Parts: sequence; C-alpha cells; structure tokens
Amino acid sequence: MLFKSPKKPVALKGKLTLPGDKSVCHRAIIFSSLARGESLIKNFSGGDDNLRTLRIFQKLGVEIQKKDEKTYLVKGRGRNSLTEPEEILNAGNSGTTLRLMTGLLAGQSFFSVIAGDRSLSRRPMGRVTEPLKLMGARITGREGGKKAPLAISGGKLQGIRYQMPVSSAQLKSAIILAGLFAEGPTEVLEPEGSGGSRDHTERMFEFFGSPLVQRKGLVRIEPPVPEFKGQEITVPGDISAAAFFLVAALILPGSDITLSGVGLNPGRTGIIEALQKMGGNITVTPEGKMCGEPWGTLRARSSKLEGGDFSGALIVRMLDEIPILSIAAAAAKGPTRIRDAGELRVKESDRLKVVARELARAGVGVKEYPDGLDIQGGKGFQPASFISAGDHRIAMAFTVASLSAGPGAEVKGTESVKISYPQFYRDLESLSKKR
Repeated sequence: MLFKSPKKPVALKGKLTLPGDKSVCHRAIIFSSLARGESLIKNFSGGDDNLRTLRIFQKLGVEIQKKDEKTYLVKGRGRNSLTEPEEILNAGNSGTTLRLMTGLLAGQSFFSVIAGDRSLSRRPMGRVTEPLKLMGARITGREGGKKAPLAISGGKLQGIRYQMPVSSAQLKSAIILAGLFAEGPTEVLEPEGSGGSRDHTERMFEFFGSPLVQRKGLVRIEPPVPEFKGQEITVPGDISAAAFFLVAALILPGSDITLSGVGLNPGRTGIIEALQKMGGNITVTPEGKMCGEPWGTLRARSSKLEGGDFSGALIVRMLDEIPILSIAAAAAKGPTRIRDAGELRVKESDRLKVVARELARAGVGVKEYPDGLDIQGGKGFQPASFISAGDHRIAMAFTVASLSAGPGAEVKGTESVKISYPQFYRDLESLSKKR
C-alpha cells in the first residue's frame, strides 16, 4: 500500500481517542486467560500483534468471545487450565507475543511449538531462552534455541535470581511468567543505572489481585501466588500511537490537537519529556487510573523545536518512539544527538539504519552510529519516496515526514501499520484540515 502526501498543506486539528495500548492489551489477554472467572476487556487494540496473542490462547483452550470491535470476553478457568495445542502457535510479527509466551509455555505440562514470520524469526531469542533454561526449561530451536521457531517441552521449573544484561520488559516478563509455575522464589534484577524497564506486567499482577514484591531495580515472585480473579479491564490509549500525532501537531503549522484517554505509565512517557525538552507545546492532564495504569489527556500545538541530546535511562523509556523522535529532530532547529539505542537494530527492521537511510533520502543531514544517530535539523524535508522496510513504526513516522514535506512525498509499504494501528490513516484523515 502507498500513502501520498496531500496536494495542499494540512494542519492537524481536533480530538482523538486512541486504540488500547498494545503492551497492556497483550498482558490483559494473558492474565485474563490465567484467571479464574470471566474478564471483560474494553478498548482492545485491533492490531495484528495483539490478535496473535489472543488467538494463541484460544488454541490453548481458553474461550474468548468477541463482543464488538474493541471488546472481548475471556472465560478463564485458572492458572493450570491451559491445554496442549494441536498445531504450531503463530506469533506473526509480534516479539512481545513470542517472548512472553515462551516464558509462560516453559512452565506448562505439555509440548508446544511457537513460531513467527520471517522478520520475527531473525530476531534474538537467546536472552529469553537462556535464563529459562537456567530454571530447568527444555527449549530447542534454531541456533540452539536462540531463534524461532522454538519447541518447548514444558515441565517443572526452579526459581532463580537473574541479573538482566539489558533493560527489557519482555525479558523480565517472560521470567516472571515462568516463575508463576516454578518451585521457590524467582527474582529479576534490572541493570544498574538503567532506570528500569516498563512495569506493565507488575501492574497487571496487582490489578488481578496478586501483587509482586518490588524494590528498586528488583522484582520477586514467590509461590504460592494467589489465584488471579477475573476483572473488567479498560485499556488506556497507546502512548506509542499518540507519539505520531504529537510530533505531527508540533511540526505542522497551525495544528492544535487533543488526545484523550492516553496511558501515562512513567516507563513510557519519555517521548513526551523529550519533545517538551525540544520546546514542544504539550500539555499533560492526568485523569486517574485504568487497570492499574495512569492515564490522562494530552494537548499538542504547533511549536518551534530545538534539537536535543538524548541518551541513558530516557532512551529506555522511549525506545519504540525513536523513529518519530527522529522526524521531530529533522524538523527542529540545530543538531540532535541520540545514543544508547542499539536495541533498535533488532526490531522489525534495523531501525537506526532505516531511519538514517530514509532521512538522507529527504535531504536531511544524518550520521549513523552503532547505538544511535546524529541528525542535523533546520532544513525540513525534501519530497521523497520513502520505503517502510515492512516496519509499522517506520511507515507511520515517515508518513508524518511526508505531511511536512508536502506534495510529491509518499510512503511505500504502509500495509505494515496493521501490526499495531490498523486505523492510523483513518484517524490521521479525521484530524487533517487544509491550511
């Protein structure tokens, strides 16, 4: 699919409610499926990644009913009720699904195989399978279990104390989920100085009535963990999806948008802080909590941005948003320096390489480093034909760049947005007004 920039300049104006946070939706399905009793999940994202997790649990014997486009009823029968699947479990393009399900399946009493698409099969799994093997998990796969497909012979696990080599919510969550079925306590420690990874899993434990032991840089699960109880869950809007609209509003003259019901988990708000540091006019109004997650309303108005220097713990809190931050940097005055983002090289694409290549295509001064980028802003974007590399976040980021570049700019491969945000272009159109 192809996106073409409108013939006339546009501004973004109006209000928008975003689809449910992708990370929270994954966990809502997981915990509802392990709970005893019915759970109703509202504002569930229709993205393919989340649907992969949902369909896997259906293949594991969980009854899940679709009530409407955003609402699902999950009839959980307890933590030990999953059944052996009759076919290979398909995670598609979803790294979260593959990694979290590997942890969960490692502690089951049956055999399973989980696979993904070509892109996911290239992504590293060793950082997850190695600690699971230390717990006693029997996992085989390509490159000695370091890449999917993975064959998992579930069985008895032993708790471990594990120091994570990198700050990763997916790794932490996989070990914690395995710890649910292990004998003895399991502890996961964050890398020193990392600032900590996202805590969606920890919040979901508490929401379902079984809080974990948490201290700074440490999470501990100690059996017997109380039974999860079915809940009514309203998922807050996805801040990663919000980021594309925030940057578009900041760099397109005359824009003024309000995004309601957005998740404001502190582990995810790095992009807001970074854009505000660059001079972005973004107002944050906290509103309360949904399923243990803070949420609120964001208002963004067109602004004159200045380049910035971003590294360290802040990068962990906005890693997925680096592609769209790079668009803001290219539109800003002066240089922007991004470091400590080497994890972007093992996402759906090598995002550092692809962002650098596509920015250069638009005439933006950019230099690529092993763990980041230097971007020279101030000249704007030349109209270009951008290539998404099959990566949903690249497609949406360069759609924003195309709007700024104007007529003649286009993005190829936009079908990839269905992975996380199928209605992105519909929502973008609803806010786009001719200047």
